Amino acid sequence: MVEITSRFEAPPGRNVAAADSLLLPFDERQKSRLRARLVSGIEVALTLPRGEVLRGGDLLLASDGRVVEVLARPERLLHVECVSAQALARAAFHLGNRHVPVQVGDGFLRLAADHVLEHMLHGLGARTTTVEAPFEPESGAYAAHAHGAAEHHHHGGEPHHGARIHEYGSHSPSRDHDHHHE
Repeated sequence: MVEITSRFEAPPGRNVAAADSLLLPFDERQKSRLRARLVSGIEVALTLPRGEVLRGGDLLLASDGRVVEVLARPERLLHVECVSAQALARAAFHLGNRHVPVQVGDGFLRLAADHVLEHMLHGLGARTTTVEAPFEPESGAYAAHAHGAAEHHHHGGEPHHGARIHEYGSHSPSRDHDHHHE
C-alpha cells in the first residue's frame, strides 16, 4: 500500500503536474488518518499531522515519489443567499454561533445540507437552495494551514465544477451541539 505522510511544496516558480488525484469530501479531508483510493484505483494510507485540513488543489507526496493532487468531491450543500449584506452577516453569525463549518462566497454562504439549520435560516429570512458542489469552508482564524481566496480561484460567486442547483429541502441529520450559549 502506498503511504502519504506529507504535503508537497512545489519549488518557487515551478509548476508540478500531479501523477494522480485523491477525491475526498470535506469530512474526510479533515482526517489525519485515512485509508482511501486514488482516482487511479491505487489504495493509499494517509497519515498527516493532526489538525491539518486538506483543500482542493493541495499537493501531497506519496511514499513511491508520486505527487498526488487533492480534489474536493462535490457534496450536497445548502446555498444561502439573503436580500442584504446585513441579513447575510446575521445568518453567518447564527451559523458560527452553532460552530457550523461555512464556506463564504461573494454574496452567499454554503454549509452541509441540514434541515434543522435550513429551517433556522428561513426563519432569518434567508433563501436556500440545495447544490452539489465541492465544499471548502473557512478554516478559522487560528488554523495552521489557512487558504485565502486568492489561492483557490474556484471560490468565486458562481458554482463551479458542474455544481447542480436543486430546489431547497434536505433531510440530513442535524448537528449535535455539546454546550450552551447565552
